[in-house]
Amino acid sequence: MATLLRPHDPVLVADLGRLLAPERVLFRPIDRLGRSADASLYRLVPEAVVRPRDLSEVRALLAYAGRHRRHLTFRAAGTSLSGQAVSDDLLVELAPHWRGVRVLDGGRRVWAQPGVVGGHLNRLLAPHGTRIGPDPASIDACMIGGIVANNSSGMCCGVVQNSYHTLDSLAVLLADGTLVDTARKDADERLRHDRPDLHEALSALRDDVRRDAALSEKIRRKFRTKNTTGYSLNAFLDHERPADILSHLMVGSEGTLGFLAEVTLRTVPEPPFRSTALLHFAGLEEAGDAVFPLAEAGAAALEILDASSLRAIEGEHPLPYAIERGSAAILAEFRTEDEDALRAGVARAEGILKGFRLRDAPGFTTDAAARAHLWHLRKGLVASTGARRPTGTALISEDVAVPVERLAAAITDFQDLFVQHGLPDAVLFGHAKDGNLHFVLAEDIRSPEAVGRFDRFLRGLVDVVVGKYDGALKAEHGSGRNMAPFVRTEWGDRAYEVMWRIKRLLDPGGIFNPGVVLNDDPDAHIKHMKPSPTISPLADRCIECGFCEGRCPSRDLTLTPRQRIVVTREQARLGTSDDPAERAWAKALAADFEYEGVTTCAGDSMCQTSCPVKIDTGALMKELKAAAHPAWSKTGARLVARHFGLMAFAARGGLRAAWLLRAIPLGSHLLDLLTDVLHRLAPALVPHVTPGLALPRPAPRLPPAGDAIGARAVVYFPTCLTRILGPEPGQTMVPPARAALESLRWAGFTV
Repeated sequence: MATLLRPHDPVLVADLGRLLAPERVLFRPIDRLGRSADASLYRLVPEAVVRPRDLSEVRALLAYAGRHRRHLTFRAAGTSLSGQAVSDDLLVELAPHWRGVRVLDGGRRVWAQPGVVGGHLNRLLAPHGTRIGPDPASIDACMIGGIVANNSSGMCCGVVQNSYHTLDSLAVLLADGTLVDTARKDADERLRHDRPDLHEALSALRDDVRRDAALSEKIRRKFRTKNTTGYSLNAFLDHERPADILSHLMVGSEGTLGFLAEVTLRTVPEPPFRSTALLHFAGLEEAGDAVFPLAEAGAAALEILDASSLRAIEGEHPLPYAIERGSAAILAEFRTEDEDALRAGVARAEGILKGFRLRDAPGFTTDAAARAHLWHLRKGLVASTGARRPTGTALISEDVAVPVERLAAAITDFQDLFVQHGLPDAVLFGHAKDGNLHFVLAEDIRSPEAVGRFDRFLRGLVDVVVGKYDGALKAEHGSGRNMAPFVRTEWGDRAYEVMWRIKRLLDPGGIFNPGVVLNDDPDAHIKHMKPSPTISPLADRCIECGFCEGRCPSRDLTLTPRQRIVVTREQARLGTSDDPAERAWAKALAADFEYEGVTTCAGDSMCQTSCPVKIDTGALMKELKAAAHPAWSKTGARLVARHFGLMAFAARGGLRAAWLLRAIPLGSHLLDLLTDVLHRLAPALVPHVTPGLALPRPAPRLPPAGDAIGARAVVYFPTCLTRILGPEPGQTMVPPARAALESLRWAGFTV
């Protein structure tokens, strides 16, 4: 495999530094490589990573890209599963500077910039009893820019609550620098004034689509269910004004038509009463048969899990039966505005379930902790199933939709497809209520045979989904790179031609995210595949989903846990290469990684608290630190550990001796001289510390008369990192802190 890294272009870096600021243009190999992966199968290493602060800087980037035939890929959280957040040219990182958010109209609407995490929006909206409509499993990691750009949906979202249908307004910067802000009442008039050619072309395209009765009917039919394959052609049927058509074309466009600068969404109610159960069925097809009647009974969510999915969660959720090949379950939830309606919905479901063979009682629960546990298992399913793949293999995730009433038959066909293409360990799960199924596969992409097997499977999947079920090849993950070659297959020549007209109209220079959504290369889905070399049993399970990044203290300083693993994997790959250029890259990465990856890792293990499979990247960095120590250092450390009491006694004696030495004439000079000699001999063990200035001593002050604070008042300041950072979910404080406070109060102290 040829190296993915190339030397940076100093002219490009200098040009970008003048457009933005030099410190916001990242060009070192470690910076580019660390941001080269999203959660998909694909990886491209950017020429440079830029971090614009405002619209004027994005405008400057657009103009530069147009003049120099450069390509821009806008990246928010990089949790994309279809390869739409990677680039081999200019990667525009939005998370650092695009985090503005406002709750509007008492929670009925919310305004946000693209770098705001979806879960953060929901926490702001919670006091108002609302949330955003899209609810992807990655809600606590993905950002609103990606949610809207991919038209994400999720577990309970369905179609009516997705980004497209809850869009209130957005502001988009077009390729020529024109800003279209549909929050303005005169947005359409301004578009007509600023871009009369575009206004006229969108009107003509709208009329052209509407005149084609067959195409219009096809668009209506395909968008009644989840569908993110290609562009949102329903915009031409749902809206009259070109400005509104334009704003809705941006939803699901995956950064290929313009820069989404801000968005306002209408929120949806968050029903307060909920009941959830993990229903265990005798077989997968029988679970599929139960979906439609349970949906008719009013279930808000129906998540299907096959046997492999159940094995992935068994470690955290022991099951009351042995998992067999045909085992399956449905995670069902009812959500209502009052308790009576909730009880009625659950009763309807239990009546329906009597007609099916369940391996355990339904067990619906309203307990918040039990429900949260079940949803935690489901939301982490891509990562937890991916973690079970053999070491050295890459994760492949696919996402399709079929008519829900034909779900059971489709499941049987997909199972046959797995066997036919030699993929017996493929995992199947998904949003069954919407006929939306996800597949997780593992392949060693270093093997041409494995790549060929994946190619044949994907083409077989296209034949089944499109040819037999007239379904969607992408239901909610976006077309990305892996389904872009098959958009024409699903939509047909007429719709595909309309999509290309949209692309050329809005991006005539082809500067926005090329190769994504539309791609005439029939083999694009098996190019630029991500290597996954073995690095550590601890980290080999990582699928690079990015769930960990929000918890990392160094995420805005150096690297995140995901980026540390990406760089470590590339170092492992380059380190086994015979190519001198690749060995040189490995050496350069190692030099930068010592600080960027290892030294600045807090080592607090907070990353594992949001990782579905509890990967502790901090522990991996500690492993690397330990491996870097010479043998004599490790021997000395073990000696100290075995005689820690003696070492503590010696340390106390040394401090007393230093205090006494400073008390005699010339003692301070002798001590400074001794410290300097030791520092020169062993600088790592005896650092040189410059004395600080003495702090001023405030005058003593008595408490006011009658104040309850007295001699037995104390201030409790925890020094342990885990006590400082906060409590476990559902607790008011961490257990050690609570114990300390209770002990102090029991002893009569005011804390």
